[in-house]
Amino acid sequence: MGLYEDAGGFDALLAMCRRWHELCLADPVAEHPFSHGGIHPQHDERLAAYLAEALGGPPLYTAGYGDETVMQRMHAGNGEHEEMDEICVALFADALRDSGITGETGQRIHDYFRAATIGMRKYHASPDDVPDGLPFNRA
Repeated sequence: MGLYEDAGGFDALLAMCRRWHELCLADPVAEHPFSHGGIHPQHDERLAAYLAEALGGPPLYTAGYGDETVMQRMHAGNGEHEEMDEICVALFADALRDSGITGETGQRIHDYFRAATIGMRKYHASPDDVPDGLPFNRA
């Protein structure tokens, strides 16, 4: 069984993403990107689709929303925000736990998300810095 299945599939990932969004909105630092406009109205669904694909599930993100370059460009150009990143990663771990995605599965997903978040920092200056044709970031 793969990580996607171990996590409970798309519905479990979507529930976790919705919980993460709630936790971020309740945090005075993490709420900034979620409450200051520009976030897609279906952010939770899109993140769940991305995670599903990254964790070995169906290609929901690339089939419907774009590729890794598109995703990176959406998040690029917002300056350096390491404190917010670390808080968001910690809240992601809380959302995993709250959603029942625990143990080795939860830890592996958390580690993936943390590494992906750190990886996005290289494009903090501008979306123009994101190269075309980035490979999808799989766990």
